[in-house]
Amino acid sequence: MRFLFPVFLAFSLAGCAGLPGQGPAAITITSEEIEGDAVSSDYVLLSLDRQTISAVHDYRPALFSRHFASVPGAGRSTRLGIGDRLVVTIWEAAPEGLFSTTDGKNVSVPVVVDEAGYIFIPYAGRIQANGLSVEGLRSSIQERLKGKAIEPQVLVLVEGNESSGVVVVGDVMKPGQYTMSVRGMRLLEAVARAGGSREATYETVVTVKRGSRSGEARLVDLIEYPENNIWLTPGDNVLVTHKPRTFSAFGAVQSTQLVPFKTESVTLAEGLAQVGGLKDFFADAGGIFLFRFEDRELVRRIRGDEVAQKFSKTKVPVVYKLNMRQAEAFFLARSFEMRDKDIIYVANHPTAEFGKFLQIIGPLLSSARTVDALATN
Repeated sequence: MRFLFPVFLAFSLAGCAGLPGQGPAAITITSEEIEGDAVSSDYVLLSLDRQTISAVHDYRPALFSRHFASVPGAGRSTRLGIGDRLVVTIWEAAPEGLFSTTDGKNVSVPVVVDEAGYIFIPYAGRIQANGLSVEGLRSSIQERLKGKAIEPQVLVLVEGNESSGVVVVGDVMKPGQYTMSVRGMRLLEAVARAGGSREATYETVVTVKRGSRSGEARLVDLIEYPENNIWLTPGDNVLVTHKPRTFSAFGAVQSTQLVPFKTESVTLAEGLAQVGGLKDFFADAGGIFLFRFEDRELVRRIRGDEVAQKFSKTKVPVVYKLNMRQAEAFFLARSFEMRDKDIIYVANHPTAEFGKFLQIIGPLLSSARTVDALATN
């Protein structure tokens, strides 16, 4: 039996690769074909050092406002449209005029732009209003009344700018349709008029749908980057949605789980702390990885054009590696901010698999000693 045991142990060690694990080892993710000059067709591996963190921190993604910058008519709206409620006031120079009354030499006529885009003014007939400015409609009415009224003077007042409305729905206090003034309306103003978001700004996403175009940004980004606070145009639809940010942790950590962001910003160090840190006797401190999708432009700035051109899509899978055997890594982890849907993975230490193997064969070793003892006696 003593001679059979070493043979059994040798065959068993050869099968250690088949033992259950918590994920790939660090040596698998950092193999030469990925860490060298060549880049995997699946992802890019980046060491998490000061230069990388600085590049990520300084990089500014494409602005939300660019989705709508080239759309014709974006900005302030001063045109009248179907459904607008107007008050047309007409003055005349003599008391015996068409629109003079016993109370004065003027009269106010409330009108609504009909489905064909016209309004009706007595003695002037149907006048097109859709698409005209307030001044354009005033001049048109005054021109039509010449020769009928005595030196007519006309004033047009917009009482309800119904055609210049935007719809705000979702997680706001007062969803509904809101009309913009002649001055126009910005996105944040529309959200504010709807009562604001029900949830925290960093957990709220604002989506603007304009025709076939759409774009979204977190509400906090509209405040942090004022250029994202775009001018709305009539007919825009604004959706405010509560989307909490989360990250996942796998591998040799104390608690494998989906973790919500509890504050506006969470660093990698805080993320590891929230899952209990590394697991004793299993974790490889040199194999801390963070998985996320980055803009191809950011990859180009860090690794150059040659690497960025290997990926056709605008989003590139990136794996950041951190070696926490170095003291500086703790400061780096404290500086690196996490994002929504990030994945933290802590690799197993190579000796961890051997520890599992010993746990498996422990009962066998005990049985072998018992049989050996009985055979000796």
